[in-house]
Amino acid sequence: MNKFKFLIALSLMWVFQIQTYAQKFALVDVNQVLENLDDYKKAQTELDRVAAEWKQEIAVEYDKIKALYNKYQAEQVLLTEEQRKLKEEEIMNKEKEARKIQKDKFGEDGELFKKRQDLVRPIQDKVYAAIQDYALARTLDAIFDTSGSAGIIYYNKELDKTEDIIKKLKGLAK
Repeated sequence: MNKFKFLIALSLMWVFQIQTYAQKFALVDVNQVLENLDDYKKAQTELDRVAAEWKQEIAVEYDKIKALYNKYQAEQVLLTEEQRKLKEEEIMNKEKEARKIQKDKFGEDGELFKKRQDLVRPIQDKVYAAIQDYALARTLDAIFDTSGSAGIIYYNKELDKTEDIIKKLKGLAK
């Protein structure tokens, strides 16, 4: 009977030991979280409004260019070679200006990107802080974003074994 109790105790210790090594993970759809926040919806509405306004301004510029081109096409036969070149240059310069405005507003580091950073970044930071607090309160080791691009959005720093691998590789190189 004592052997039986000993085996049960040993088995329970083994099970508890396995459970202590088990890592706990969670999944979060950050996009869904953001879309359920009123502040985020307001920021998106503001960004959409500003983008539409800028698109309209750019469309007006392209309409002016089209009008210049149509006028040039109609007058082309009456113009001297020098006058044609000047008109063509004027049209090309207007197109360059319109493209520059478009890039300044919608380019990678354009005004829309900066405005998005100003409006959305604080909300995202708040969401990520809430996720981290949630993970710490529940002793989770990692949280994965299921909405796509972010991947791991929280992880226990003790899981990062990068330095161990670097040390191992440096030890092998000697």
